[in-house]
Amino acid sequence: MVNNQFKILIVDDEDDILQFIKYNLEKENFHVSIANNGIKGLLKAESENPDLIILDIMMPEMDGVEVCRQLRAKANFDDTLITFLTARGEDYSQIAAFDVGGDDYITKPIRPRVLISRIKALLRRKNRTIAKSSINILTIKDLTIDKEKVTVEVNGTKIDLAKKEFELLSLLASRPGKVFTREEIFRKIWGNDVIVGNRTIDVHIRKLREKIGDSYIKTSKGIGYKMEE
Repeated sequence: MVNNQFKILIVDDEDDILQFIKYNLEKENFHVSIANNGIKGLLKAESENPDLIILDIMMPEMDGVEVCRQLRAKANFDDTLITFLTARGEDYSQIAAFDVGGDDYITKPIRPRVLISRIKALLRRKNRTIAKSSINILTIKDLTIDKEKVTVEVNGTKIDLAKKEFELLSLLASRPGKVFTREEIFRKIWGNDVIVGNRTIDVHIRKLREKIGDSYIKTSKGIGYKMEE
């Protein structure tokens, strides 16, 4: 399900197209703003920071391709979705749109059901990206673990961990406050088919504490370890 609180900016020099798209998107309860040329569109994008921008390619003063190029040059628009409006059969325009960082294109004449379907598909992609990002980054106090990049930072300082140390820290951080038994840690980090010494976990915990500090991982005597909430 798409969150209809997403902000959408439409940029087109034809007022009838602007109003037509705006009407159909507002019927779906999206928050919509408009601009009637590329320069105004660029300024409005910078001031409103929309989630998705619909750009006409052929516009006076500044065309959609140039607007997209300038937006993609700004770091805060890296994750902004941009879809272009192109005339049917304009293959060169579609290629140019993708070359400057466009995510999709919609051909004219615009059919409302196709328009809404394409917009919702793009926003579902954004939802999945946000969800994936939040799952891959764990933050506890001043400790940040990025599971995708395999990095750990404490107070903004990068900490170098061995592979098993990182896996052990990520496991504990996945459920702050939960006590992981020694048997559970062995099974999830080393697997049932690997034989390791009884002191293996203790050694890895000691090394983690040396690297990230003593305040994060607590010992539950006779049971296992947990990450402080």
